Amino acid sequence: MNTRKLLNIRNLVLMGMLGAIGAVLMLFEFPLPFVAPSFYGLDLSEIPVLVGTFAMGPMAGAIIEGVKILVKLVLKPTSTGFVGEFANVCIGCALVLPAGLIYKVKKTKKGAIAGMVVGTISMAFVGAVLNALVMLPFYSNFMPLESILEAGAAINPAISSVWTFVFLAVAPFNLIKGALVSLITSLVYKRISVIIHR
Repeated sequence: MNTRKLLNIRNLVLMGMLGAIGAVLMLFEFPLPFVAPSFYGLDLSEIPVLVGTFAMGPMAGAIIEGVKILVKLVLKPTSTGFVGEFANVCIGCALVLPAGLIYKVKKTKKGAIAGMVVGTISMAFVGAVLNALVMLPFYSNFMPLESILEAGAAINPAISSVWTFVFLAVAPFNLIKGALVSLITSLVYKRISVIIHR
């Protein structure tokens, strides 16, 4: 889909709606205390982004991701000096862009599944690196890094450093999130895409 075709009024409205749904879903988080400390909340806001990505392409996915964060900031102002929102956009794009690119090349069920698998792995890796380099240093201004690592070690005794924390807690957390988002998207996409392409 070329830029002019993508940015027609109908698609802009669709991207806005999907971004707004994603923003609302961001407000509903639940922890995975058996994987990561409770201050990591899982939300399903990437579902409408992934649906839009498959329906309109990777560029649409990136735009929906941006709209999602902007609407979320209206609904609930940042509590992290925009660091959390920046990370959310990067981690979300790490899921939807590879998935969208693979599906764009191979528009089949197998292509969609392959895209979601690659996207989930990408999200887990990017999420781990971003947490190590950006999120944890930022949050250590509010909560001692030792306390964060101790919270991780309480779940998995092998956690003893920032890098073991991100690869043994954050990465599995994002793998579960990606798998859940992918599963739900695969169940609802066909029904929603009929409405989108009507």
